[in-house]
Amino acid sequence: MAKEFVQKMLDRFVPDPEFIKQHKSLQFLGDKLHDPNLWHLSRRSISMAFAVGLFCAWIPTPTQMAFAAMGAIYFRANLPISVVLVWVTNPVTMPPLFYFAYRVGLSFMNLPSPSDNFQFSLEGIWSGLGDVWQPFLVGCLIMGITCSSAGYHGIRYFWAYEIKKKWAGRKARRNSRV
Repeated sequence: MAKEFVQKMLDRFVPDPEFIKQHKSLQFLGDKLHDPNLWHLSRRSISMAFAVGLFCAWIPTPTQMAFAAMGAIYFRANLPISVVLVWVTNPVTMPPLFYFAYRVGLSFMNLPSPSDNFQFSLEGIWSGLGDVWQPFLVGCLIMGITCSSAGYHGIRYFWAYEIKKKWAGRKARRNSRV
């Protein structure tokens, strides 16, 4: 049941493997993209894909997909799912999510909120940047680790739950025939 659910989701949202293999931003990976293990659907590969993809979603650079692809290759995770999950942070969701990461970083570093007397000017932006980058990156790291761990364990739990449910259904059918 879980495998069928994942397969339907992949068919609906994930691009064709050939499209990914030909994508110009992933060409630096070369023949490594042709490893069949990167395209399998198993509990391990899917849960690792969630871990890799959700971690890379919190990397504040435009190269998130490349990092996710490299991570999927290194951890032998499902490549399409790893790459697609970085789009959790897309141009629409990025401002509120990254602001939240910044606030998490401020809290973790036990820093006060910046003053409200910020002036929108080049000088104001450069002077404010010095106060923002450390809590922002710490918050992104914390959120990346948290979401990565939650995604990994959540998929493993969901997969095990679906298998138990499937076996219970088989057992109930077998007992009803007796």
